[in-house]
Amino acid sequence: MEKMTVLVVDDTAENIQILSAVLSKQYRVKAAVNGERALEIAGGSAKPDIILLDIVMPEMDGFEVCRRLKADPVTAQIPVIFVTAKSEIVDEQTGFEIGAVDYITKPVSPAIVKARIKSQLSLYKQQRLLEQQVLERTKQLEKNQLELIQCLGRAAEYKDNETGMHVIRMSSYSRLLAQAYRANTQWCNLLFEAAPMHDVGKIGIADSILCKPGKLDADEYREMQRHAEYGVKILGGQDSPLLKLAREVAVSHHEKWDGSGYPNGLAGEQIPLSGRIVAIADVFDALTSERPYKKAWSVEKACGLLRREAGAHFDPHLVPLFLQILPEVLKVKNSFTDNLESRVC
Repeated sequence: MEKMTVLVVDDTAENIQILSAVLSKQYRVKAAVNGERALEIAGGSAKPDIILLDIVMPEMDGFEVCRRLKADPVTAQIPVIFVTAKSEIVDEQTGFEIGAVDYITKPVSPAIVKARIKSQLSLYKQQRLLEQQVLERTKQLEKNQLELIQCLGRAAEYKDNETGMHVIRMSSYSRLLAQAYRANTQWCNLLFEAAPMHDVGKIGIADSILCKPGKLDADEYREMQRHAEYGVKILGGQDSPLLKLAREVAVSHHEKWDGSGYPNGLAGEQIPLSGRIVAIADVFDALTSERPYKKAWSVEKACGLLRREAGAHFDPHLVPLFLQILPEVLKVKNSFTDNLESRVC
């Protein structure tokens, strides 16, 4: 079995040699003679499993090293044991307050050092195992949640002469465009999960309007527009980041850059970024997909409309980005094709 790694941090070479002699048969020992070097080693690709840290060192003392370790997500979970000649209760209290797991005074007893390290490594191993189990469980819950969300989105699309592939494609386009915009990864993935619910409010629209073969009259069109508001109501008032973003998308993806959209007539950057992104993804997919009432537009024709409507319907900064990522968009489009027999209306 591979040895676990102990990082010994002490500005005195003799102290490093003593601890190395005590531990080297059982552990892989690394050493640092100052705080800066300790932080470099701890944050590197081969992180130590535990750190033995002296307190009294020049330039950066052990307390400051520990604070920095605990402030960095990369190193925050590594257990730190102070090994020091400072034996005052206040020093020990400070050590625990800033995140150390144990405190050993010099001169060290080899048996005590080994026992303390063994105990803390065992706890650390159990903690990492538990975190991994929680992570796997969380991933499964997120997968289940995403599948339910996509089902809800598909329910709305099936009611509106769409196929379930539309929500999969347009949500993928939305994430690609968000990534091109250089939004952070977490938000890009959250938008991917929220976008399928953009038209969920259509569940509240009467079939006589949704499935009407001809043009809607003024009253019917006003009722159709209310699906944005219905979507917000259906998605409820929960505070989860996903549902908050889903409500934002549902109510804003029909707003237009020039202020002529609905339901609130927002303009420019008053429209949430999520709504501006989904508007492009949704329209592009609708144009390039066949429906019972129309043939699919060519990609070239759809891109032409996006160009013409940049600054009117669509965010003029996002349209060029969408056109830049068109090869990736088309890969998604070709991977999720429609089954035209699966219509409801």
